[in-house]
Amino acid sequence: MQFTIEQIVYFICILVRISTFVYTAPFFSLKNIPQRVKVGLSIAIAIILFEILPYEPLVYVGVIGFASLVIKEALAGLIMGLFANICAQILTFAGGLMDMEIGFSMVQEFDPMSATQVTITAHFYQYAVMLIMFITNLHHYIVKALVDSFTIVPLGKVVINVSIYEAFLEFIINYFLIGFRIVLPIFASLLIVNTVLAILAKVAPQMNMFVIGMQLKVLVGITVLLLVAETIPTVADFIFTEMIEMLKNAIAYLKG
Repeated sequence: MQFTIEQIVYFICILVRISTFVYTAPFFSLKNIPQRVKVGLSIAIAIILFEILPYEPLVYVGVIGFASLVIKEALAGLIMGLFANICAQILTFAGGLMDMEIGFSMVQEFDPMSATQVTITAHFYQYAVMLIMFITNLHHYIVKALVDSFTIVPLGKVVINVSIYEAFLEFIINYFLIGFRIVLPIFASLLIVNTVLAILAKVAPQMNMFVIGMQLKVLVGITVLLLVAETIPTVADFIFTEMIEMLKNAIAYLKG
């Protein structure tokens, strides 16, 4: 089978958008996934799309035009992957707030997937939501959104809209809203505990409320965590809905 230069350029542009997305998208970009798997997945999807997508020769002038074309495709994949990946960071934010209220904020461990230090509750929520994602095949929807981007934003027609910051600002608002919704049960219960401890400190000043309060907050916090564990699917639904919405917004802003 013979390929023309135009077809090779077309395939390279497909591969660039897919590979940059895979290296920045949630779950696909995890550090503990071998590089060979990421490269192989990108090439496999690129080959399939090369056979499926209607071929249209890309128009560019010289080396600079080709470089500009490749950079735009790389930015398209990076923006889509980044927007989706930031949604997954809501769990880290919410888990950090929970541990700060309970008193576990100093208990951190290294997360090999993100190569950062995270608190134990954030780690728990991350793995729980990731498990739900694979059970519900959400990773298929993420790949489908990437494939659909080639129909909405054809190769060579990527336009980096400056007003994309509007979608990002809207997401920041939702970021805090969803994060505080996750933390609300812990925050409310520990607020009651702190109020009771403050009253006891006035009624019985001879009691050491600092020692009692630390143990009581940990006990109440763990108990509430066990009680709200059944809401993790609802939390996952919040995250997944926001992730899909952010992907749609990113693709919409890329088509100009």
